[in-house]
Amino acid sequence: MQFKVGAKQTTKMLEQNRATLVYVARDADPQMKEKIVHLCEQGGVPYQWVDTMELLGETCGIDVGAAMAALVPEEE
Repeated sequence: MQFKVGAKQTTKMLEQNRATLVYVARDADPQMKEKIVHLCEQGGVPYQWVDTMELLGETCGIDVGAAMAALVPEEE
């Protein structure tokens, strides 16, 4: 599994039905969070809250904060 990080990438993975799990930072922009949570609920994709964008960035292995990230299967 790999992470697709950021609002645009996460949205894209949800729209393509490739996301298996989505992580959302509690301190991300409220409108972005609302949109992603709605897409997750609409598509039946589970999502988990992460306390901060910084912590989510670390979880994804990047040096900057991340508002959200999608867990997707490895590409062949």
